[in-house]
Amino acid sequence: MVKQKRGFFQRSLDGIETVGNKLPHPATLFGLLALIVLGLSAIVSMFGISVEHPGKPGEIVEVKNLLSAEGIEYIFTSMTDNFIGFAPLGVVLLTMLGIGVAERSGLISAVLRGFVLSVPNRLITLGLVFAGVMSSVASDAGYVVLPPLGAVIFAAIGRHPLAGLAAAFAGVSGGFSANLFLSGTDALLGELTISAASIINPAYAESMNIAMNYYFIIVSVFLLTLIGAWVTEKIVEPRLGEYKGEYREKIDTLKSEEKKGILWAIISMVVATGLMALLVLPENAPMRGEGSGVDAIIQSPFMSSLVPIITILFFIPGLVYGVITKSIRNDKDVAQQMTDTMASMGMFIVLAFTAGQFIAYFNESNMGLVLGVYGAEFLDSVKLTGIPLILMFIIITAFINLFIGSASAKWAMMAPVFVPIMMELGYSPELTQMAYRIADSSTNIITPLMTYFAMIIAFAQKYDKKMGIGTMISVMVPYSLFFLIGWTIMLIVWMLFGIDLGPASSILYTK
Repeated sequence: MVKQKRGFFQRSLDGIETVGNKLPHPATLFGLLALIVLGLSAIVSMFGISVEHPGKPGEIVEVKNLLSAEGIEYIFTSMTDNFIGFAPLGVVLLTMLGIGVAERSGLISAVLRGFVLSVPNRLITLGLVFAGVMSSVASDAGYVVLPPLGAVIFAAIGRHPLAGLAAAFAGVSGGFSANLFLSGTDALLGELTISAASIINPAYAESMNIAMNYYFIIVSVFLLTLIGAWVTEKIVEPRLGEYKGEYREKIDTLKSEEKKGILWAIISMVVATGLMALLVLPENAPMRGEGSGVDAIIQSPFMSSLVPIITILFFIPGLVYGVITKSIRNDKDVAQQMTDTMASMGMFIVLAFTAGQFIAYFNESNMGLVLGVYGAEFLDSVKLTGIPLILMFIIITAFINLFIGSASAKWAMMAPVFVPIMMELGYSPELTQMAYRIADSSTNIITPLMTYFAMIIAFAQKYDKKMGIGTMISVMVPYSLFFLIGWTIMLIVWMLFGIDLGPASSILYTK
């Protein structure tokens, strides 16, 4: 049999995987990166490199030497806080308590079996990516829920579980700035953009709204779903090949008690959801925000509490299903299921410790802020206009995203610089924000600095114990590349036709 010749793109991915997998274990690598940041902070600070803070005129920011006496004190006194404060740690562990009961009681397995037995394989891929994209309405919870579920679904139908994990991860992270509904991300980034626009024109800023990208992100849902499904089936799955790991998920038809359990689980979820709605929808409800209409929902305690709410909405149906099917007989069974779930998160907890130190040191050193300011100055110096300007801005944002994971922290740093520059060149803050969101979301899935990257590797190691950063990045690069290209083309078409990005949100800015 003649071996099929691999193209340049596949060979490039192989090269990324080979080089990346020569790196140490992810936990070790994050520890080494933390040490490198300490060393670089000392070296760069010796040259006295400083910038003016983009959001605080007149304030000079210098790179901090973390190996100075003050820096060493910070290293030791912040170590515990860096670990506990690692953004995904609490989110993941809390959510997994609810998911663990739903999983170990048998509910998730039963629902997935019913799903895969009734849906054609091709629609499963589309549905998985679509669910990932839509999960951004629940903030970061999609990272915890969907990638492991995607892996289980693919394993259950005889496909490579890592392809399912990758498809879900691409949808959740790559599609974080696309949705059919407004989310907390729109509110958070929108307020930063409005604040930055007020630097140039306070009156214009007062007319802006947080739904400034709404029309564009609605269409983006369908574009990214199609791209994600195509990349999964045409590039990622063929490259992964046949799954030869130990983990298998057998598909059995649902038994009568399982169907009964699912029915009562659905009823319990509907009741729980209704009770939750009573906490947020009525006037003066305790979980409702200020104002009226959709703003009262988007900017509310409810949106800030989605993680515990999702935990509850997994826990209650899982508990009901377990009681009906007798997989849960008493409170000891529930406690044991939660304990077993936490035990399975050991690898992630270790990763959280070293990754938390690395990210905290990088932020404390101010190197990310300095890098962002120099990137903005470069964009201003090249004097581009029109589509080339937008393309250059997207490229710079994508590059910065490899070093600064938090979308809100990055935009808080970049918006005061780039929004005024773009306004001076005749482009609206709404357009600048959308270009930023495209670059940020598309490259989230290939940067180890993205706070959930370590967690995804921990999930993947369930199916491939040798999974390393190189393999994970090589799997995700096609999604990142095609999302970035396809989404950018869509933005260019939007610009050429002059379509509003959202309600009263045009492409061009006029004084």
